[in-house]
Amino acid sequence: MALDLEEQEQVAELKAWWNQYGTLVVAVLVGCAIAIGGWQAWRWMQRSEAQEASVVYDGLTRAAQGGDLKGVRDTAGALIEKYPRSLYAAMGAMAAARFYFDRNDLKNAKIQLGWVAENARTDDFRDLARLRLAAVLLDEKAHDEALKLLGTAHAAAFDAQYEALRGDVLVAKAQPAEARAAYRVALEKADKAREHAAFRESLRMRLEALGG
Repeated sequence: MALDLEEQEQVAELKAWWNQYGTLVVAVLVGCAIAIGGWQAWRWMQRSEAQEASVVYDGLTRAAQGGDLKGVRDTAGALIEKYPRSLYAAMGAMAAARFYFDRNDLKNAKIQLGWVAENARTDDFRDLARLRLAAVLLDEKAHDEALKLLGTAHAAAFDAQYEALRGDVLVAKAQPAEARAAYRVALEKADKAREHAAFRESLRMRLEALGG
């Protein structure tokens, strides 16, 4: 059926518009399709890597429970090397650190905790790793280094534990007045945060041992 004059003009305008912008429109559509496909592929890869990391982490926990030193070393290394951005890498390093610490291997415990403190995806893991690393440094009598670590910024939820450990380090440095001050702050923070009763009682006992 023949087009009337108005329809012919609209078709002519559409052809002209397409000739001018058609290539750009196609490019945008293709770009959107690639972006959507890329996002879906990235999500799939993330899920796949998380599943793989969880399997390796399970192997690490079994090795730790069985006292398998080589198994712990290999699986902890695999998590850090292959899945460094996953939560399982931080969890695995923390578990490995505990394994080494329980066996008085403070060197390797520090390596694992140091990795978490620097590389974990979440602030909670980094704060907890610094706290535990400071405790290892206290065992090594590296008091100034421990105090420096305990002075780093951390979430308020860790205030009581950080101050309590700071008090322990100051006791080891034979600075009872400063230790008492730290314990008092720790107890105040613990009461406010409603920390476990056993933890608060231990703080009271430490304060009493220093004369309140």
